[in-house]
Amino acid sequence: MERDRKSGIIGVIVTIIILIILVVVTNTNSENASFIDGIANTIVVPIENGLTYLKNKISNNNNFFENIEQLKAENEQLKQENSELEQNLREYEVIKNENDQLKQQLNLSEKYAQYTTVPGTIISRDISNYSKTLVINIGSDNGIKENMTVIADEGLVGYVVSVTSNTAKIQTIVDSASATSCLTSSTRDNMICKGTVENSSTLRASNIATEANIIQGDSIETSGLGGIYIKGIHVGKIKKVEKGTNKTDSYAIIETAVDFDKLETVLVVTN
Repeated sequence: MERDRKSGIIGVIVTIIILIILVVVTNTNSENASFIDGIANTIVVPIENGLTYLKNKISNNNNFFENIEQLKAENEQLKQENSELEQNLREYEVIKNENDQLKQQLNLSEKYAQYTTVPGTIISRDISNYSKTLVINIGSDNGIKENMTVIADEGLVGYVVSVTSNTAKIQTIVDSASATSCLTSSTRDNMICKGTVENSSTLRASNIATEANIIQGDSIETSGLGGIYIKGIHVGKIKKVEKGTNKTDSYAIIETAVDFDKLETVLVVTN
């Protein structure tokens, strides 16, 4: 509609100019006609050419604006398709994570085939300075009871302190209130490993015999004493040995095998 209006205006202007020239030519004598013709050709033809160019330019501009609207529509369609792809990707990631957890549980069950175990997934965690506990999605309905040992692929996690019908709360070995009876894998020296307030991935080993010969890098496992943990579960390794003013003040820092910040799947030992 706008293009037709502009084209009409241009046509009117051209018509007026031609009429003016015709009037001038009509009122001049024949001897001046050729002179007038020359002037007309010199003036009118460039004007007509310019107006024709302007008309074509306006028409092209209209095409340009039509193309802009088409591009906008295509852009909106691409945005919609991109949003659908992102949604599909999120759904894929959820399915992939669930599949990975099932694989982890299967691998754990195979690794600890000598035990009767029930797999569980962490649904809540309280990892603060003074409390380091976890909640898993299995409970008494699954045969879970208090004081059962909880393990992960890397090693010992903790033990069950309370249960509901479908959840269980675990006190981890890095909890500041936790104490685990351990021994070194090589020399079989006994020690008590306790959680620390400062760090969620280390234990402080004390009650080390004065004649013990513990070394950095040695592996630590559960001793089976204390009536909670099964014997021989991997706990971690000695990160540092601190010598006190006398042998009774000596202690060691144990780096836990389990990364509690990234832990997702566990096994509860039911036998």
